[in-house]
Amino acid sequence: MSDTPETADHLARDLTLYVLARFLLVGVIGGGLLLVNVPLLVALLIGLVVGLPLGLLLFRPLNARVTAGLARRNADRARARAELRSQLRGDRVDGAA
Repeated sequence: MSDTPETADHLARDLTLYVLARFLLVGVIGGGLLLVNVPLLVALLIGLVVGLPLGLLLFRPLNARVTAGLARRNADRARARAELRSQLRGDRVDGAA
């Protein structure tokens, strides 16, 4: 399987950064609304409604890295699953005598 620890670390790092960046954006929007005396619950709801879609646009490169990492991991897992199924069927595995 080609899902090396380095690749997994990059995916974990990118995913963590992406989630934190989106939550931070919601917090900044909500905090800005709190400064203009909007009630806390309303500020958080507006922050969610505005911040989450805005995060898709602002953090597009990071989103692309996360998506590519997830696709790579899923392809590796599918390949490993196919190899295991062929071994269970008794098919000859490449490199075996």
